[in-house]
Amino acid sequence: MNFLLDYLKGIFIGAGAILPGISSGVLCVIFGLYEKLVNSILNLFHDFKNNFLFLLPIGLGGITGILLVGKLLDFLFTSYPTPTKFCFIGLILGSIPILFKKANQSKGFRLHYLIFLIPAFLFGILSIKLENVLPEFINMQLSDNYFFYLILAGFFMSIGIIVPGVSSSVILMVFGLYSTYLSAISSINFVILLPLGIGVLLGSILFLKLIQYLLTHHYTQTFYMIIGFVLGSIFVLYPRYPI
Repeated sequence: MNFLLDYLKGIFIGAGAILPGISSGVLCVIFGLYEKLVNSILNLFHDFKNNFLFLLPIGLGGITGILLVGKLLDFLFTSYPTPTKFCFIGLILGSIPILFKKANQSKGFRLHYLIFLIPAFLFGILSIKLENVLPEFINMQLSDNYFFYLILAGFFMSIGIIVPGVSSSVILMVFGLYSTYLSAISSINFVILLPLGIGVLLGSILFLKLIQYLLTHHYTQTFYMIIGFVLGSIFVLYPRYPI
């Protein structure tokens, strides 16, 4: 029964990895799995059997969720791009109260926490500009090696998979790769998925350790930065936003 339940949770978490505005990390927080997932991955070989048995159904469910949702999203963004984007903006806004509740659970709200939220919000808005110039700039530098461009995108995509509230799909939009990613999932194109997967793996090793440190030593401040970035990322999704 626990295996099936964790498998179902994994499906939602996997779907969150490719749904714009939905964060796998937030879903892990909602399901009460986040801290245990981070610890199980980082300490996999310390207690391999128990950690593996915990991660297995969630991992299988995650793969299922990605495959199930990928084809649907490819159709929606191709056929109904504007309504689909507004739908996901609503989902982002709906996740904000959860993040605020999580941020304030230990000490409550303090006005000076906005010092962490506002710069992150401005950086999220800045990503609109990055969405226009980053793919062109990096393609100029890596025009002969698209493989490494995909690894780099996967590296930063891992932030959205690991950090609660940050959408990996929005990060891929900034890199100009989201539609390519959806098409690759729909057709199981390993030429695209393999280098992205390598980047995600490399990034996950770094960012899992970083997020564990930040949440251990600067819990509330970290969540307020996450909230700021999430609010700013809405403008990346907003259809035909004037630059």
